[in-house]
Amino acid sequence: MAYYGKCIDVVIEQLDKFKPEKDSPDQFLEAASSSLQQALSPLKQAFVMEVLSGCLEYWRLLTIVVDAFYVRDGRLCLWADYSLFQVLCYLATFQLDELGFQLFCSIIKSQPTRKTCKFLRFFFNPLNLCSWIKDEWSLVYETAHVKENWINPLMRWQPEIQELVDQLEGVSASQTAIFKTKAKVTEPKEFNLTTPRPRAIPVPEPVPTMAKPRQVPRSTYQEPKEQQQLEIIKRHNRLKAEELLLRANVEELRCAMPRAHRVAPEQDSKKKLGCPTHIQKSPKLTFYRPDNIPIKLNTAAILREGALYQKQVEKELQRVDKLVDGAGDFSEFLEWQRKMQAKDQEEQLAAGECRRLQGKLSHEEAILARQTLIQENKQKADQKKEETAELMLQCAERRLREAKSMKELVEQVTEAQKNVKVAQMKLVKGRRQIVQEVMEESREMLQRSAEAAREEQRRRCELISQLHALETQPTRKGKLVDLTQIPGYGVEGEMSVVELRERLALLREAQRREEEEKRDQIIQDKRAKSQELLNTLEQISLCRKAMGKTAAMRWEQKKAQAVTGAPSQDERVLELQRRIEERVAERRRQAAPLHLPAPRTERRQSRALLEAQHWLELERSRERRLRTLQRGDSAIAPARHLEAT
Repeated sequence: MAYYGKCIDVVIEQLDKFKPEKDSPDQFLEAASSSLQQALSPLKQAFVMEVLSGCLEYWRLLTIVVDAFYVRDGRLCLWADYSLFQVLCYLATFQLDELGFQLFCSIIKSQPTRKTCKFLRFFFNPLNLCSWIKDEWSLVYETAHVKENWINPLMRWQPEIQELVDQLEGVSASQTAIFKTKAKVTEPKEFNLTTPRPRAIPVPEPVPTMAKPRQVPRSTYQEPKEQQQLEIIKRHNRLKAEELLLRANVEELRCAMPRAHRVAPEQDSKKKLGCPTHIQKSPKLTFYRPDNIPIKLNTAAILREGALYQKQVEKELQRVDKLVDGAGDFSEFLEWQRKMQAKDQEEQLAAGECRRLQGKLSHEEAILARQTLIQENKQKADQKKEETAELMLQCAERRLREAKSMKELVEQVTEAQKNVKVAQMKLVKGRRQIVQEVMEESREMLQRSAEAAREEQRRRCELISQLHALETQPTRKGKLVDLTQIPGYGVEGEMSVVELRERLALLREAQRREEEEKRDQIIQDKRAKSQELLNTLEQISLCRKAMGKTAAMRWEQKKAQAVTGAPSQDERVLELQRRIEERVAERRRQAAPLHLPAPRTERRQSRALLEAQHWLELERSRERRLRTLQRGDSAIAPARHLEAT
């Protein structure tokens, strides 16, 4: 008994370690066999591995039974005994015939009696075996296999297992009764406690005196002078490079600019003495191949944009050539154009301000109209209430009249119903006669149609017999054809089938050669076109960079103009502001007796002010945090320098 009890304990311990979601059964069995090889003898190891592999193989069937046991009869059982119930279920279902009843009894007696009896009584219950256990196992395996190999043997062993369970429960009950009679009553005794000694007060330790630390030098939190000088030099070089770049962009084509028409002749003569008489023609623009081309376009877009930039380059070169040849200066025209554009911009700003004020004025007028509409609606509502009261009185009078008329109508209907019954009897008799006549006519028509169908069937049978007779007559089958023979129809270019096949093969070969030549030509054209596209992409990237620089300069100029210029106060703007103030005052006067809420614009403005204050405080807090971080970095840098030295 102890032998098998130890083996079952080992199997339960291994099953507790198995996790079906993570572990593989084959790998788990290999690991278990290697771990049990030294701990157990060969016979014990064989029995343990056989039971363990069987439990893993039929894991789903055992889980169904044990889960149901915990739900129904085993609600008070511990979940730590889950593996024990799985092993008992496997042995009873798959190993009972092989082990024998005596060996199975010894295994059951080696385990806790109360738990095993409870589980076996539940599992070998005929109602459970023949109902839901059979149905659940049939979902996993075939029904015939389940019934023949598992359910029928369990039902055959059921009486003996029931006797075993009853016997074990009787033994456990007798043992508990014996234990109850032998129990002794405890006699209390007084505690012999010793009085504790008073604790001694510990002597306080002297407070150590610390030496006064040296103060941290100020240079720890300051940047070194060399680094400050480097920062100043770097900033100075940066400003100098930006000035040089701006001057180079502004004076890019100064050599090709003609002299102004208003220059004095003396200055002109001095310039002639200082510089040569002729102006050198500027060289053509050169394009350098960039490392990477950040352009992703299709072929049509690349060619279109390349042609556009090529036209722009040609126009610029023509303009430079004209300036070299002595064409007029457009500086005065450009100055006039700039002034006119500034004037137009001022007018546009004034017009925009007028539109904004007109919208605000219309908003105030709408609020006034809303207030007047509310007053009118109140008056209309009072009138409507009076009208509804009058209508309710009229409606009550009308209902009384309708009730009287309905009573009279009911009396008339009851009299008419009496006359209707007599008329219905006459109508039923007439309909019966009509139905009889129709039935006689339909019977005659059915007889005629049956005779016609029999005649048609007879005629079809005769035709079928004639067709069968024609099919039984013998016919000649098969025809000899010579593919090399010319038919001889007298057509021009007549030939045999064999010659036609040879000519078709030659035509196919020629067509294949032509297709290969065309394919080679297409590949060469594609390579040339791709090379041309690459060159165009290089030119486009360079032109885009140049245009980006000029656009940035224009944007800076426009921004400077926008900062310096301010919209002038127009008479229309002043008039609209005055009218808006009048409307606001009038609206407030009308809104005072009505106790209306403030308009949405004022609420939005207050909300906008609160949001602006919130974001301003957030920016200030971030600036303070950045300053503290910079101070911390500046303090850490010299310390690191000192540690490195």
